[in-house]
Amino acid sequence: MKSNSGDPLYIHIILYVAIAILTVILIKVAIIDPKDVVAVEKYNKNESRLRMDNIKEAQIIYQRKHGNFTDNLDGLISFIKNDPFVDSIVNSFDSLTMRSANPFSPLSHGEFTPESLKFTPKSNAMYVLQIDTSVAIDTTVNRRGRVVKVDTTIEYGTRYYLEDPDGYGTIGDLDNEALKNTASWE
Repeated sequence: MKSNSGDPLYIHIILYVAIAILTVILIKVAIIDPKDVVAVEKYNKNESRLRMDNIKEAQIIYQRKHGNFTDNLDGLISFIKNDPFVDSIVNSFDSLTMRSANPFSPLSHGEFTPESLKFTPKSNAMYVLQIDTSVAIDTTVNRRGRVVKVDTTIEYGTRYYLEDPDGYGTIGDLDNEALKNTASWE
């Protein structure tokens, strides 16, 4: 059988099927796949920022107990899991609002898990956590101008810097006291 243009009918059927298949592929590539990519990117960004907020809260509790911040994520996670001081804060209630005073936010799956604070959700890389080190040198000079003694004081962990290696933000600053505990997305 031939069509009106003189071509065999099976050629027209094959062309119509090819057009339908290419239309479906185009819809998938242009509309459906980008939505999935955007949804995954949004999840990774929100999850990473929740984890970084929880690391910030852990650092604040650590500083309240020890007087300085830490740059050891494993030690910080162990502190959250095992220290009775943290348990007392997590299980306390605000007497005015009668709400939990738990500083940790639940993650996307609905609960707070300390083990998740070490790695980013996107690339599973470790968060970058650094503390500052300041050195103060005090020189004592006698009346004749001779140096009697030199006192050196090294102070660790008065500020910290937390960075997501996937680029979803930072918290804190090593040089600026005004940016202590401040997130880049706030």
